[in-house]
Amino acid sequence: MVLGNLGFPVGTEIVVPAAGALAATGHLSSWWLAAAIAMGGELVGGMILYTIGYYGGRPFVVRWGKFLKLDEHKLDRFDEFYERYGNVVVLICRFVPFVRGVSALPAGVSRMPKRFFLLYTALGSAAFCFGLAWLGNAFGRHIDEITPQIHRYSTAFLIVSGAAICVFVAYRLLRRPRGEAA
Repeated sequence: MVLGNLGFPVGTEIVVPAAGALAATGHLSSWWLAAAIAMGGELVGGMILYTIGYYGGRPFVVRWGKFLKLDEHKLDRFDEFYERYGNVVVLICRFVPFVRGVSALPAGVSRMPKRFFLLYTALGSAAFCFGLAWLGNAFGRHIDEITPQIHRYSTAFLIVSGAAICVFVAYRLLRRPRGEAA
């Protein structure tokens, strides 16, 4: 969870429900404890990135932001967004994939007050982690009924996904002008 909130593609949307399902099957002590630990990891990771943004500022983003797909233009847009909608943006960002993992950096660069950053990050992370852990726990209690359905449709899902990828690649290749190199 810490790494996911530092911008690494960890897949927290998979880890937290899996922890809830493991709690439902008795492999973890409780889903709410798993959610609380996940929330703590999100707060630690968010605070690290916020601190880097706060003390590193724009020069840090200009130099290292490319690794998080951030540049000055995107940072300007974040600043405008924070100015326009206020601190509640941090709360909303907790529910947007990928953005949730890097939203702390622009909040730090924008010098958002730490108390508001922690409050909104904690509220958003609590809703996210406890909600996903609860869902995982609910589905985990019925895993014996769900597993055959997953197996039944997984082959069809893989075939449709593979076909969609092939169509996309073919479309891109056919749409390319004749003289353009690959």
